[in-house]
Amino acid sequence: MNITLAQAEKAIAAAKQKATTIDTKMNIAIVDAGANLLAFGRMDGAWLGSLDISIKKAKTARYFDMNTGVVGELSQPGGSLYNIEHSNNGLITFPGGIPIKNANGDIIGAIGVSGSSVENDHAVAEAGATAI
Repeated sequence: MNITLAQAEKAIAAAKQKATTIDTKMNIAIVDAGANLLAFGRMDGAWLGSLDISIKKAKTARYFDMNTGVVGELSQPGGSLYNIEHSNNGLITFPGGIPIKNANGDIIGAIGVSGSSVENDHAVAEAGATAI
């Protein structure tokens, strides 16, 4: 199963709405089930440096089928995934990446958001992921 472009656009719209509500500007990336970039939105004024981070957050969430914040917890010194951020041409292991599931609970893609605090990034990503 794969996320459709229409679903990706719906997720981006919901994420943008949440970002506007909390008064922040975000880069929002959606990847499909194969971790390929499907859709991207950069809000006016969002940091250029966060563009790549949002894409890597989405890919990280899909590669490991878990929130990037959880990957971050597991990748601390002594953790089972210590140093994993150096694999796959670089991963992002802090909050803002979330797998996207369909109504049956199957992972069909992921969203990655960057441009503010990790708490805001996660909240905006969650709004996008739950819009599907």
